Amino acid sequence: MNIAVVEDEASIREFEVTYLAHAGYGVADFSSAHEALKHFRDEQADLWVIDLNLPGMDGLELCRVIRSTSPVPILIVTARNSDEDEVKGLELGADDYLKKPFNPNVLVARVHALLRRKATKQLVFGELRIDPATMAVTRGKQPITLTTTRFNLLLTLASQPNVVLTRAQLVDQIYSDPSAHDVYDRTIDAHIKALRQQIEPDPHHPKYIETVIGAGYRFRTPS
Repeated sequence: MNIAVVEDEASIREFEVTYLAHAGYGVADFSSAHEALKHFRDEQADLWVIDLNLPGMDGLELCRVIRSTSPVPILIVTARNSDEDEVKGLELGADDYLKKPFNPNVLVARVHALLRRKATKQLVFGELRIDPATMAVTRGKQPITLTTTRFNLLLTLASQPNVVLTRAQLVDQIYSDPSAHDVYDRTIDAHIKALRQQIEPDPHHPKYIETVIGAGYRFRTPS
């Protein structure tokens, strides 16, 4: 998988590239949108990490140009605190938004999640069907409406069946910017409880989402 990083601050670009490369990705890095677009036309990337404050063409415009011709996942990274910028970026087609400063491990986790969603076809477990592309969930013929956070939580668990995930790992993977949320163990527990109420035939005897005492949660494949 190849990641394109567009960031004009050399120190930030360097640690983004370092962590993504250490995670096993091929990384091409650029200091401007114009450099990046030349790469985009010559060689396709599997995912873009784009800073908003770029010289010349800014990150929002770069996002618009890329999205006009490609469905490639885009993760916006920025020091801007305006909700308006976040909304505009998402409206222009960005898939996720990460505010600076951030833990570089969170960047890697969000890249993992976006690529997993891109690559994952529908997941089917008995009567339960999860479609990452449309964020649709059904049990039998019954559609289930989930919030974005709960859908991300379900997808994270179901994408790694029978693997125990700690609450900390779940936080890193379901929130765009965990540092911007007051997330505690009980927050994840509350989301799990609500999720069970929606997807489990019997929430008191869960069929899909199992609590692993002292460790976290795992998604069980029904026998």
